[in-house]
Amino acid sequence: MEVTARAPGKIILSGEHAVVHGSTAVAASINLYTQVSLRFSNESNDGLLKFHLKNMGFEFSWPIERIKEVLPESGSPRSSTPRSCPPESIIAITNLVEEQNIPEAKIGLAAGITAFIWLYTSIHGCKPATVVVTSTLPLGSGLGSSASFCVSMSASLLASSDAVNLDLGHQGWFSFGESELELVNKWAFEGEKIIHGKPSGIDNTVSTFGNIILFKSGKLTLMKSSMPLKMLITNTKVGRNTKALVAGVSERALRHPDAMAHVFTAVDSISKEFSSIIQSPASDDLSLVEKEGKLEELIEMNQGLLQCMGVSHASIESVLRTTLKYRLASKLTGAGGGGCVLTLLPALLAKTVVDKVIAELESSGFQCLIAEIGGKGVEICFDGSS
Repeated sequence: MEVTARAPGKIILSGEHAVVHGSTAVAASINLYTQVSLRFSNESNDGLLKFHLKNMGFEFSWPIERIKEVLPESGSPRSSTPRSCPPESIIAITNLVEEQNIPEAKIGLAAGITAFIWLYTSIHGCKPATVVVTSTLPLGSGLGSSASFCVSMSASLLASSDAVNLDLGHQGWFSFGESELELVNKWAFEGEKIIHGKPSGIDNTVSTFGNIILFKSGKLTLMKSSMPLKMLITNTKVGRNTKALVAGVSERALRHPDAMAHVFTAVDSISKEFSSIIQSPASDDLSLVEKEGKLEELIEMNQGLLQCMGVSHASIESVLRTTLKYRLASKLTGAGGGGCVLTLLPALLAKTVVDKVIAELESSGFQCLIAEIGGKGVEICFDGSS
């Protein structure tokens, strides 16, 4: 039996950076996915655990006996009790990963492969299998690619374990129940901890449950959008150091406590207004246009406040200038300092205008993706019925 899971990426609609200082943030799923297919193989065939990163053209494999030797505790999987990877297991798995001779330029993949081995052996123990990963999300650009990977990986592993009861005859994509989603989310968070050290949990929660999430002081609130939202996502392809950007905002807040406190309060108000607008239904085109106009103003205000925090970048400003020519509202999403920029695409905007904007941005070397906001979270299907 083959099981496939797909989990969406995410964007921060409002509140990045300020959320660290107690403000509300709004995050949403996007219809760009990481997909993981899992098929168990016969032990007598080859006795290997194979891991294929299809988009990148990488294939890795480990003899099951070698994994047992390095991770003796993997003989007793505990799929229904998510657990953190202890330091000694991290060291053991890192050794397994290093044996694969990953090219120096792609060494960033090592943490993701380590997370895969930990999740796989914790949920399934030492069974030979082939795991294939594909993704439409650009890596390391603030769109939640690592969380999407951890969520789809956890979902495919759990769907083929004893921890969840599923209808194996179901055709097409379907979702887990609430308690199963909670379990997927907890396992995915353990994978995220291996990759990022101290993740907030926002990314994996959005990827698991989908829709929109309000986040404040560690508390997550799930919401549903009542209006269609489409965004142009422009990947500047400029890498950034998230830790350094977060630290820079904190240092600025220490230097200018009063001014920055007002900035964070303003961002909090923007996030709350943003979430209330997208939750209230639009009865007709006129009301939709009015709501989109308000969202555009909030997006512009949020971007202005992010500039006040010092996290914009020349590449981001270049995207803003281009979209402004077409009277479209944009803001950075995520850490800033590069990464991605969001541009709201109003429902009645002509396709010719969108094509022109994309052509201009791509001629500057940027990558453009169009995404719908606030859709479903992780889904699974069996035997390639997708």
